[in-house]
Amino acid sequence: MSRADDPDTAPDASPQSGPAALPAAPAAVGGVGSVSLADLPVAGLTRRRIALLLGAVVAAWVLLLFAHQVGQASEAAARADAMRTSNAALAANVAALKSELDLIQRQAFVEQQARAYRMGTAREIPFTLADNAPSLPPDAPGSAGVRLGAPAAPPSPLQQWIRLLFGPGGDPSSPGGGSGS
Repeated sequence: MSRADDPDTAPDASPQSGPAALPAAPAAVGGVGSVSLADLPVAGLTRRRIALLLGAVVAAWVLLLFAHQVGQASEAAARADAMRTSNAALAANVAALKSELDLIQRQAFVEQQARAYRMGTAREIPFTLADNAPSLPPDAPGSAGVRLGAPAAPPSPLQQWIRLLFGPGGDPSSPGGGSGS
């Protein structure tokens, strides 16, 4: 068989070539025209590719839903931690208020507060501090630093060296010390 006789390789010399040669319309099934995916004009759009594309869209949608659920779960965990912290703070506040209630219900506290309104005994001399009175200095009589038995502040290393070199009264900065008298 020669090339000229082969219908697959024959040149396009059909009598219908020209503007009147259009592709045939799809065959009607049951009298109604049907359109399939094979008749789509988009090149390369097959059923397999459409299924893969649809599967990828569904997978992305499921992944986004999962990420949203994980985000909501982490927000709920953070809110639960905040509530636990808040509950612990509220429990400590309730305990402090209960101890304060126990304190103010004591007779000694009631008597002390009554003295502020000059309702003490006849032998007491009432006094009050002015509202704008300054606070006491830390070394005031009766403060914790001056109380009997309170440990004295340790001497600085410089004062220890001076005492070691010049003796107990040899500190030139102390009154009566270092003058040799």
